[in-house]
Formats: sequence, structure tokens, C-alpha cells
Amino acid sequence: MLNFLDGREVAADLVEVQPGVYSVLIGGQAFEASVTADSTSSRVMIGEHEFPFEVVDPRRWNRGRRGVAGAEGKQSIIAPMPGKIVRLLVKNEDSVEIGQGLIVVEAMKMQNEIKSPKAGKIERLDVKEGQAVNAGEILAVIA
Repeated sequence: MLNFLDGREVAADLVEVQPGVYSVLIGGQAFEASVTADSTSSRVMIGEHEFPFEVVDPRRWNRGRRGVAGAEGKQSIIAPMPGKIVRLLVKNEDSVEIGQGLIVVEAMKMQNEIKSPKAGKIERLDVKEGQAVNAGEILAVIA
């Protein structure tokens, strides 16, 4: 399995050894990860380190994680999970319509088109084709 760690593509294997406990192999190093989740938060513990996380359904990307269809003002298009930019459908200064495809991102072996949450102009396009992106990274800004 390939994943992204700090923006780099790394090989990782993951096996659930008991409910909520995983054996993780990254770069030849083995880790034990305990996952807990309830209605308010999700966390993974590796050694003494705790990492909060969020599970995002890639099918919801088209609506944008932070943007809302018909949104007002500047809207940042945010990567909802780590992935790779496969194709840019717009360039800086392009005018876009609400729902227009902007960027195609590949994650978890699926390609997803991120659509514009509003009509406007591409003020900033912060990514290039082939670039790896992290969850929460700004991909573009629409004014």
C-alpha cells in the first residue's frame, strides 16, 4: 500500500491484529497503533504520541469540505485527504461557474474531481500536476 507522509509517497503495510489495534510497517520500521473513535473524536495512539484524525468520504469531495455550494466571498479549496494532483482543469485568472470541475485528485486509488463551490475567478492556484498534497493543504483560492 502506498501512502503519503509529510507530502512524500511511502510504502506502508497495515494489518489489524485485534479490534482497534494495528501493526503498521513503514520504511522497514514496525509500529503498533491503537485506534479509538467515538461520536466526538477519533484518535490513533502510536507509542506515547496521540494523533487526532478524521475519516472523510471521498465521494463528498465534490461539495468541498469547507466550501458550500453558493458560498460568498473568497473560498479556499482544501485537500480533504492526502493525495496526488492528477489534472488541473483551470488556470490562474480563469473565470469559473458554480459546480465547475477545478482539480482532479487521486487518493486511495480513486480519482475525484473537486468542483467550484461558487462562481468567480481563480485568484490563486497553489498546486501543479503530479504534486503530492496533504490533508488540509490549500489547493486554490476563488475570489
